[in-house]
Amino acid sequence: MTRAELTIAEVRLTPILVADPPLLNTQGVHQPYTPRLIIEVVTEGGATGLGETYGDTKYLDIAGPLAEMMRGRSVTDLNALPGLAAEVCGDSPAATAAGAVDVGGLRGVQTADKLRLSVLSGFEVACLDAWGRATGLPVHALLGGKVRDRVDYSAYLFYRWAEHPGGRGEPDDWAAATDPAGVVAQARRLADTYGFRSFKLKGGVYEPAEEIAAVRALAEEFPGQPLRLDPNGAWSVETSLKVADELEDVLEYLEDPASGTDRMAQVAARTEIPLATNMCVTTFDEIAEAFTRGAVQVVLSDHHYWGGLRNTRELAAICRTFGVGVSMHSNTHLGISLAAMTHVAATVPNLHHACDSHYPWQTEDVLTERLAFDGGAVAVTDTPGLGVELDRDRLAALHRRWLDDDGSQRDRDDAAAMRVAHPEWTAPAVPRW
Repeated sequence: MTRAELTIAEVRLTPILVADPPLLNTQGVHQPYTPRLIIEVVTEGGATGLGETYGDTKYLDIAGPLAEMMRGRSVTDLNALPGLAAEVCGDSPAATAAGAVDVGGLRGVQTADKLRLSVLSGFEVACLDAWGRATGLPVHALLGGKVRDRVDYSAYLFYRWAEHPGGRGEPDDWAAATDPAGVVAQARRLADTYGFRSFKLKGGVYEPAEEIAAVRALAEEFPGQPLRLDPNGAWSVETSLKVADELEDVLEYLEDPASGTDRMAQVAARTEIPLATNMCVTTFDEIAEAFTRGAVQVVLSDHHYWGGLRNTRELAAICRTFGVGVSMHSNTHLGISLAAMTHVAATVPNLHHACDSHYPWQTEDVLTERLAFDGGAVAVTDTPGLGVELDRDRLAALHRRWLDDDGSQRDRDDAAAMRVAHPEWTAPAVPRW
């Protein structure tokens, strides 16, 4: 294998729209379709690596110029990516998004730095995939080698409607889940279908008492199995403490009950339940304050947030140093991202909690074969690269949907989607309760 064969000859970017169910959160409801970006890095030697990340317009504004700058570079030159992305982001209109709320990831305030990291993460994964395919090595080997053969995932439970308002979107066979009984029925189906043994409920949708009742119902249905509740910072410190007191005997951890490091630190100081986050610690700059103040006990890593798989490993090492736990956050994603999550998770020694994944909710994919959950886990493949193959017909169909869209679905906006059913809706300020 020569260096020339690992040189990037072409980078293909394909924005797509993927069907998304009417899942509820504190900001509103998922739109009928979610934008994703599929990245293909093609080497001079003929290897094609795949990556996936957010596909909203502000990410595409960065991805296009970055793709041009990568041609002629080696897929092994990953340390150059942050500098290239910083150069692109500095000239991009997307950089002006600083200060807006990142509704898509529900990870706090959007910044130009977070935009840049989310874009380059997809390129890094594609480069690692191409590198692995060219050399016959799985991605986890390029990251130092796996420490486990299976990666556990958690059932991701949502309050949801039976269908999108106005007859929009793609139909599915899931019933509404708007009360404890509906949440339990959803959890039972996911457990029976995929073998999940831990459960996370997306909260911040209804009054805290209603969500406490739902968690209690889950504890009765699945005694002794790990449970999590995530209201995305919708509660005050006092409400967070009340919920923690009510559920301290059944929760594995409470995720982002309050917004911001200061509120989280206040909650953590007065409860024994571990607090997890994917909102107040999403960049390396945010680690010092949160860890020194004891604001979080579990960080939910996400390679889309942190700038790729190698940064995810660095984050895990820092957490290990400070005695902070690690799990993995999820947003609406397809199989390329699930494969990448599984490869990096397989290399993290201190991954002691099952990872989140939206994947069971996504009925569409761009792969020839969907990844499978067995006993709530995904097997770690030793196939070169990510071990997945692109279905070009499926990719083309989802890209045609993006091309045909009137622009209303190309940027995720949960509040706008909620206004289809409730015209007066505005995304609530926090704390909501």
